[in-house]
Order: sequence, then C-alpha cells, then structure tokens
Amino acid sequence: MSFGGFNDNHQAGPMAEINVTPMVDVMLVLLVIFILSAPLFTHSLQLDLPTAKSAPAPEKPQTVSVAIDAAGKLYWQDQAVTLEELTRRMAEAAGKKPQPEVQLRADKATRYEVIADVMSAAQNNGLNKLGFVTDPKPNTTSTEKK
Repeated sequence: MSFGGFNDNHQAGPMAEINVTPMVDVMLVLLVIFILSAPLFTHSLQLDLPTAKSAPAPEKPQTVSVAIDAAGKLYWQDQAVTLEELTRRMAEAAGKKPQPEVQLRADKATRYEVIADVMSAAQNNGLNKLGFVTDPKPNTTSTEKK
C-alpha cells in the first residue's frame, strides 16, 4: 500500500525495493565523525609520575646445555667432555647464584644408563633444576582427516 493516490479503484502492489539512501546518509555522517575524532585518540597526557624504590628484579638464571649423542658421548655447551669433566663443571655451576638450569638433550638411541649417570651427577653436585629437551611430535591427526 502506497500513499499519495486519490484513486481508490486502482491498488498498486507493495513496494519491493529497499530505499538505501537514508542508510548511506547515516554511514557518511558516521564516517565524518570518526575521521574528525580519530586524531583526538592519539594525544598522550604528560604526567609527572612519582618515584618509588623497590627491590631489583631477580636475575633470570642462565641455562646450561648438556647433550648426549647416540654413542653416549657427553657435550657441555656443545663442547665434548668426559663424565669426570662434566661432574666438575656441574659442581662449578651449582655454586653460582642464581643456580643455572641444566637442559638435557639426549638422542633417542642413547642408553638409559648414560642418561641416569648424568642425572645422578647433577643431583650429587647440587643442581636441582634439570629439564629435558625434546622435539614435538608431528601432528598426524590433521593429515589423517584429509
């Protein structure tokens, strides 16, 4: 039903078109408002902040890399060492403040006995932070679904 006609006998069908002119007008007004207000958000306030004394942040401990290859050969920070040399270096590292974290990287073919000896040497020398470095497994579920 439309307005503006005086003829009651002729009925026009409903209007099937959407008038987008008011929507475009509103969008243009909003665009202008945002363009004009955007520079206002970039201003910073100059503040004179008070100073306070606090304890210094604790130092992050360094990390020490111990690697064991498939033949059982030991490496301290990528330098080949014997078990006795490794034990001596672990004792030195245990005396540092803060105590470093030992990251143990072992080949998957390494005998467990060698890994147990290294872990025992770390514990006997007072190193309590020991981590194992591994490679992540490949995600096989995403390829199986295809």
